[in-house]
Amino acid sequence: MNLAFLQVLESIRDFLEAGGPVLLVILFTALLLWTLIIERYWFLRITWPRRLRRVLAEWEARPERHSWHAHRIRDALVSELSLELHRGLLLLRALVALCPLLGLLGTVFGMVQVFETMAVSGSGNPRLMASGISMATIPTMAGMVVALSGLYFSTRLRFHADYYTQLAADRLLLCDPAKEKCA
Repeated sequence: MNLAFLQVLESIRDFLEAGGPVLLVILFTALLLWTLIIERYWFLRITWPRRLRRVLAEWEARPERHSWHAHRIRDALVSELSLELHRGLLLLRALVALCPLLGLLGTVFGMVQVFETMAVSGSGNPRLMASGISMATIPTMAGMVVALSGLYFSTRLRFHADYYTQLAADRLLLCDPAKEKCA
């Protein structure tokens, strides 16, 4: 393999070891978070336009769109589209909220390591405490970075979901404009 690639892998390994076991949990949470974000953007860019076209074609094929029954069908279609657009956003927001808490857990874990080192060595030797302090600060930083990046994208995805829901509701006209006056 390439020497530079091996050095990058070694640096990542050293970083994960310095951050302690909580940093691995934050890493897996970040991977899940970004998988959900990518899936939602894939849905919005690839799947959603086809889905909207199918629903609009189904609606346009209806012979009448003015009765109470037609209004309920339209409401059901808009509701189904909204559910599809908002799917996974609650889990995304929960993962964003979880990341700083995991960082705090890493801080506590690192401080326990510092106190354990002090108890075993019987002194406050800074060299012995350094690994515990890095175990306390690195997960906090990582949890905040993941949470901030996830917060931005979860907010954008929520905005897009609300916007596209309203757009779909607006495009599902309650009447045929060529035949009758729309409400």
